[in-house]
Amino acid sequence: MTTSTRTKTQEKCQYCEGKGYFQLLLGGSETCEECCGSGKKRDA
Repeated sequence: MTTSTRTKTQEKCQYCEGKGYFQLLLGGSETCEECCGSGKKRDA
């Protein structure tokens, strides 16, 4: 078994769960403002 090592891990945005958007209850979607739609956790 081989394991791959990564120097940087891209974590999912905790607010939109890596989707980059929120699904609205009444239909449609809205871009996640925390990750600007990228779906990846922003660097602090």
